[in-house]
Amino acid sequence: MSTSPASGFSLEGIDDVQDLPWNGEGSSMSLERYSHLYDLMHRGNTAFRENRLDQAIELYSRANHIKPGDSIILSNRCAAYLRISQFLRNRPPSASEYRPLNGLDPTTHAGLALNDAEKVMSLQSNLATSYILKANSLILLEKYELAQDVIRSGLQTDPQSNALVNLERLIVDTFLRRNHVKPQRTDDYDCTLCLKLLYEPITTPCGHSFCRSCLFQTMDRGNRCPLCRTVLFISPRTCAISVTLNNIIQKNFPEEYAERKLEHHSLTNLGPDLLPLFAMDVILPCQKLQLNIFEPRYRLMVRRIMEGNRRMGMVVIDSSTGSVVDYACEVEITDCEPLPDGRFFLEVESRRRCRIIQNWDQDGYRVAEVEWVDDIHPPEGTERNDLLEMTRKAAVFARQWIKEAQEAAQGDRVRLAELFKAEGLMPPTRDPERFSFWLATLTNRRPSERLDLLRLRDTPERIRRGLLYMKAEEQGCRLQ
Repeated sequence: MSTSPASGFSLEGIDDVQDLPWNGEGSSMSLERYSHLYDLMHRGNTAFRENRLDQAIELYSRANHIKPGDSIILSNRCAAYLRISQFLRNRPPSASEYRPLNGLDPTTHAGLALNDAEKVMSLQSNLATSYILKANSLILLEKYELAQDVIRSGLQTDPQSNALVNLERLIVDTFLRRNHVKPQRTDDYDCTLCLKLLYEPITTPCGHSFCRSCLFQTMDRGNRCPLCRTVLFISPRTCAISVTLNNIIQKNFPEEYAERKLEHHSLTNLGPDLLPLFAMDVILPCQKLQLNIFEPRYRLMVRRIMEGNRRMGMVVIDSSTGSVVDYACEVEITDCEPLPDGRFFLEVESRRRCRIIQNWDQDGYRVAEVEWVDDIHPPEGTERNDLLEMTRKAAVFARQWIKEAQEAAQGDRVRLAELFKAEGLMPPTRDPERFSFWLATLTNRRPSERLDLLRLRDTPERIRRGLLYMKAEEQGCRLQ
């Protein structure tokens, strides 16, 4: 389905580009540099006139690096962006079945054109060309009211501009009038993947519209359009929501749209006692680690987490039962790098532990209802003071232990990096519970040992175990 009113739109006033005048001797730059600039612009204009638009943009961009802020360079590049955006919008979906598209989508090209048009307007606000470029950009971005304002301002500057007059007539007769006609509720407004009303619709370069979340969930298993199988070179970061289609749906079907919004919100904001689970290993609070997310189900989970509170639970699978164990550790995604092939490279920090009450499958990954667990804290007084003193002494030992371990690890860059990272994560001794977990992360423990530490609610006992592990490793043996 292609429902964008801007499809079929013909650009006005973008018939040709401007030639850079020869001003080598009078230019402030050297003759050699200006000659190079002139050559780039000449080649760029030739490419534009021969419809080699990607090449024209590349040449104009190189010229812009030599002479930033030149109105002719920016105007020509803007025109090339507009031509590409118009071509992609007007391209029939059937053409994509034989010649797959790559590169940026039409909305992104129109946005780049708008950036250049606004720069041109700041340099030449008294010329109709500036208003023509900006109005065409806004129409391709489906921002018709803003385009109408720009056209009216331009007509005050040049009332005789045929391009501006034609653009105003086009907006009034086609786009704005069409927006006032209430459409009938048909399955044209349904996503062909979830069979529900489109939510945050994306129209692909091949002309089909899907819910944003549905499209990228299918692309986790392959980068093809689910309908026509065209190869798609798009990602959640660069693919824009179809503004007009989304506005039409939201305005004309408000109740159903609100239900879809609530449904989407429930998937990305699970609530204080619900946690999506990443099954990999047992980790403890006060750890920092890197993850490479490549499985389709976890790609979906990460996208939803990043739209919500950026938190998930890390848990291990019990090999004897095949189900998740009863304790997990919440981690926060502190850095997320989407990779071109769809994977995510994450940096996470572990926060707090929880007990899993129940868990279930949701779109391929597990979600759990949890209760947050704390140690049983001693009352204020002698017991509390004894615990703080025990923590202080353990901290003194830990600092010395780390120092000696760093000296012993000279030449082992991996181990040194681990020790420096652990040293930087050391919590204050006024928080004995968190400190006790950090102490246990200094040595490499088996998953079963780490799980026991998660279950343990006795802070002094966890500190004692952490110290024993460190002394055992210091002596070159493993505590059984």
